[in-house]
Amino acid sequence: MTRAKGMEVEVLRDLLERGNDVTILDVRPADERAEWFITGSVHRDAYDALRAGDVSPLSGVSLPRNVPVVAVCAMGRTSVVAARHLAERGFEAYSLTGGMKAWSLAWNTAELTADQASLAQVRRTGKGCLSYMLASGAEAVVVDASLEPEIYLRLAEARGWVIRHVLDTHIHADHLSRSRGLADLARASLWLPEPQRVRFEHRRLRDGDELSFGRSSLRAIHTPGHTLESTCYLVDEAWLLTGDTLFPASVGRPDLEANADEARRRALLLHGSLRRIFGLDPGLLVLASHTGHPVAFDKRVVGEVLGAVRDTIQLSSDADEFAERVLQRIPPTPPNHHAIVAHNEAGEFPAGDPTDLEAGANRCAIS
Repeated sequence: MTRAKGMEVEVLRDLLERGNDVTILDVRPADERAEWFITGSVHRDAYDALRAGDVSPLSGVSLPRNVPVVAVCAMGRTSVVAARHLAERGFEAYSLTGGMKAWSLAWNTAELTADQASLAQVRRTGKGCLSYMLASGAEAVVVDASLEPEIYLRLAEARGWVIRHVLDTHIHADHLSRSRGLADLARASLWLPEPQRVRFEHRRLRDGDELSFGRSSLRAIHTPGHTLESTCYLVDEAWLLTGDTLFPASVGRPDLEANADEARRRALLLHGSLRRIFGLDPGLLVLASHTGHPVAFDKRVVGEVLGAVRDTIQLSSDADEFAERVLQRIPPTPPNHHAIVAHNEAGEFPAGDPTDLEAGANRCAIS
């Protein structure tokens, strides 16, 4: 029997980053693929059959020859059967080690420049988390770190930046914040918005506070709703980092870690926050902390100008009507969100594989 070869996530990530030809064959059930997938992958719902040792669902799959094929499932087990079958058919076939669970830590970047500042959007393509490195001159700021701290340090070093400040927009519920660990490793200042929810040392950012780096500045705009401390950051009157308050085509959910009454109160607060945001310059680029779609290796920043976002959302002038509509469209809660929030409030990073808590798509937005 042909032995299936494995491919580590970082190897596949590098192939896609360099634009190498590779075929990704997703063999998961259709409902799992609908939740999250690798951009550009080919799908064949063969999971149940492969688990039973039946490879016939793959016999009709047309794949290019002379191109590596990487089979993908949820955990990297059933894909081994698919890779073995493809290898027997003469393909250079691999099974993605750890499957989509491991892929949730894969990342890529896209970059922008303005008059005085540069921005690198660091995307967890397999999870939808978006973090930001902002730099002016040699001084850099990182917002909503969601990857291993060493990644941000390597990215900064390659660009000649030194990380001086690390911030979060709010206490996240779908991923473990790496901001405290990054601040410690970079010997940078750690800033979090008020009101306070955490139990570790940090500096406080209040509404209207400004943070300077190089010749640029970042201004805090308190926007409660998704959470009570949620805060947007306006950078050089050009970029608006909105956390999970506002997305290019949706708004943040107000119900996590809240009972029904508190969720309604937060929905009303969110309405006021959105009215405040929509009063800003419509030419600002809205840059959220999550996206509901897999992020391609295309170097294109995920974002939208505020005027277009405002036209898409079409915010009702009636706060009660808005709250009612939002609360009727609450999506399923993120897996393990209670545990993730508890870790983020304590500033503790759990031992072991972080994807055990973080696996699955983010669910912080309401369309």
